[in-house]
Amino acid sequence: MKRYLSLWFPDWPLDRLRRQRLHAAGRPMRPASAGPADPAPFVLTESGQAGLVVAASNRTALGFGIAPGLRFTDARARAPQLLSEEIDREADARGLRALAAWMVRWTPLTALDGLDGLMLETTGCDHLHGGEPAMVAALSQRLTRAGYVHRIGLAGTPGAASALARAAAREGVPALLPEGAERDGLAELSVAALRLSNEAVTLLRRFGLTRIGQLYDIDRKALARRFQSRDMADAACLRLDQALGLRIEPLRPLQPPPAHAARLPCPEPIASSEGLEEGLRQLTETLCADLAQLGQGARSFAFHAFKSDGEVSSLAVTAARPVRMPAHILRLFRETLDSIDPGFGIDLLLLEARRTGPMSVSAVALSGDLAASDTDDAALAALADRIVAKLGPGSVQVNTPQESHAPDRAEHWHPYDGALPPPSHTPATTGPRPVRMLSHPERVDVIAEVPDGPPLRFVWRRVVRTVSRADGPERINPEWWRSLPPVGGTGKMPRARDYYRVEDNKGGRYWLFRDGLYDDDRGAAPEWYVQGLFA
Repeated sequence: MKRYLSLWFPDWPLDRLRRQRLHAAGRPMRPASAGPADPAPFVLTESGQAGLVVAASNRTALGFGIAPGLRFTDARARAPQLLSEEIDREADARGLRALAAWMVRWTPLTALDGLDGLMLETTGCDHLHGGEPAMVAALSQRLTRAGYVHRIGLAGTPGAASALARAAAREGVPALLPEGAERDGLAELSVAALRLSNEAVTLLRRFGLTRIGQLYDIDRKALARRFQSRDMADAACLRLDQALGLRIEPLRPLQPPPAHAARLPCPEPIASSEGLEEGLRQLTETLCADLAQLGQGARSFAFHAFKSDGEVSSLAVTAARPVRMPAHILRLFRETLDSIDPGFGIDLLLLEARRTGPMSVSAVALSGDLAASDTDDAALAALADRIVAKLGPGSVQVNTPQESHAPDRAEHWHPYDGALPPPSHTPATTGPRPVRMLSHPERVDVIAEVPDGPPLRFVWRRVVRTVSRADGPERINPEWWRSLPPVGGTGKMPRARDYYRVEDNKGGRYWLFRDGLYDDDRGAAPEWYVQGLFA
């Protein structure tokens, strides 16, 4: 049976802002419950239908009766010394996602639960921490030390876990239900814990239905008739069935779980780069051994370093083809491993393998004469991996010829995927092609033009170039089934092109073309462009 852990942060906007201010000031984090963070009453505000309203209040403000939902003018009247700031919902959402990423140290399946909660599927993860009570206690201790006010609920369904966290748990006292005990464990909780709308909760209370257990024995059709709309009735029945496990509630994790992972708890926090590299080496060897037993490799690896202050640093590397050689993987990570700052110490390391697949292993030929190919694909892929790790994704690309006489369509560049494309027929051409093709033709200004030949002088990139020798033309007409792309993005109708190889008086060689003919009646006067450069 699956197990779900719900984390509810009742003061999330305030806790997130407090941590941001302490981190910016370089001060250590402290529990939010260790005395008021600020002796003055403080609230976060946002615009509502009735004007500016209170969105969150600290404990000092709550002592004045200033609760979320109160109009800010009324709050100021109750506490003239009230301090306020506009709430930043986007920063709160980013912070919650960052905290969900940190939760991967407990389980790979983490999801958002509203604007102030997280849902974790902990099925099979509790044994890594000494059982569910020990896991919950360790998680709660770390969240408290990081300064988060929180409530924890653990049950067999997401709905039941969320209800426990919001209606049964208290600070430092989590609510845990054993397997199959959802019906009895939820009976005395408020119906508001079912994640219903305010209108639905108000309507249920009007009929005297305040506890979840009161809904068990009511006929579903009779329950639906109590609501004003069919959608509201269906939502109430759905939430009740999901909490009891009668209907499945799928969890939508922020990231898919990795195919394989290895974790290394650190008895003493790591505070040096040498210790970090040694931990990564141990994890790599363990993970590669697991992959070798399955005859697989991985094309993506993610390394997470969990710090004592609740922060997490992550690195990711990719490979062109599935790999499982520890030395090669370590070499890829070594390019960016120095970017991880241990800070106050790292107490857990995690290495994940993603995009796994079968790995073909073949013996190396004794000599080049016996090799089936002139190219060692494995060595080439390893070289490409190191280049990508140093220069970034997309830095290694492969050029594939295309069946087209038009230079704009005669080749296609795509990222290297571990193997060279098979030999293909190169389109026949009537003239040589330059060593370097420009990504887009560049306009040139012709000073001395010959109507039926190359220009005598032209200006390209603000430099006047005098033509000393020329060869051509090579005429390329637009393909009737697909037109050439418009030159310069002007949207003009494609025209025939005359290509010339020219050399200036300084030895520079260019591949020029005239876009259009003088007598084609397809627009204004022809224009000249540089398409490529010869060696």
